[in-house]
This record gives sequence, structure tokens and C-alpha cells, in this order.
Amino acid sequence: MAGVREPTDLTDHGRSTAPSLVLPGPLRVAMVAHALAGFPLEACGLLVGHADGRVVEFHPCANDAQSSKLYTVSPRDMLRVDRAAEDAGLEVVGVMHSHTHTDPYPSPTDVAQAPDPSWHYVIVSLRDDVPMLRSFRIVDGSITEEPVAVTSA
Repeated sequence: MAGVREPTDLTDHGRSTAPSLVLPGPLRVAMVAHALAGFPLEACGLLVGHADGRVVEFHPCANDAQSSKLYTVSPRDMLRVDRAAEDAGLEVVGVMHSHTHTDPYPSPTDVAQAPDPSWHYVIVSLRDDVPMLRSFRIVDGSITEEPVAVTSA
């Protein structure tokens, strides 16, 4: 997508890695738009899809922290999205939030607040003129970047 930078190196020590997060292009656009709309505060939302990393829905959520340095998904939004996902035979598979002035990399606060080791943690950085989207897995305090495959649908 024009207007959103992505990491260009999707390799692991020279070996190609398979996509861990499969994200439809329109949902990527929605995440970036939500991040921009929330500026100067961090924005957040939930990813709904399948356990294999295929995202089919993005749900913008309220940031109860109302902060430019951290986010807290509204518990009301979490419950609403979780119930709707379950009713549709899907599940919440991750969370997106924005970084307003820093790199798209999990902060120590992001790591401490990571609620589920199976989730995908998508960060949209608004630090530069062109937003950058990256995704991570956070397990027991360890951060691993994962490739993102953006599809046309």
C-alpha cells in the first residue's frame, strides 16, 4: 500500500520465513486510519480471525488510558468484540496500537501488559511522515518480530 512503510527484510538469518500474520489490505488501511484519527493519543483495536494468524476483522477500540505513551483496550470493547467473534466462530487473535513518537517496536510497558502469548501485537508508528506497521509475538517477556503478509482482499 502506498503511504505505509513496511519492513523489507522478512528473513531469519538469510532464510525466508513464512508469514505469521495474514492481513487483508483494507484492514491495514483501517488500522493506520484509526492510529491517525487517535493522534496525539495512542489508538488501539482488536484483531479477530483464526488461530493460524489469518485476520478477518479489525475492531477499533477506545483507549481507556487516554495517553500518548500507553494504551488500555476498553474492557467493554474487549467483551463486545470477544462475544461477537465467538458467535461468528472466530477469536480475538491480537491487538493493534499506535506509537505516536517512537519506533514500531514493543516498549517495556507493552511487554509487561501483553495479555496472551498466542496473540499478534501489531504496532503502527506515527513517528515519521509515513506510518509504519510491524507485528510481534510476545512470550514470557521475549519479543519476536513476525512477518506480515498483506492480501488484496
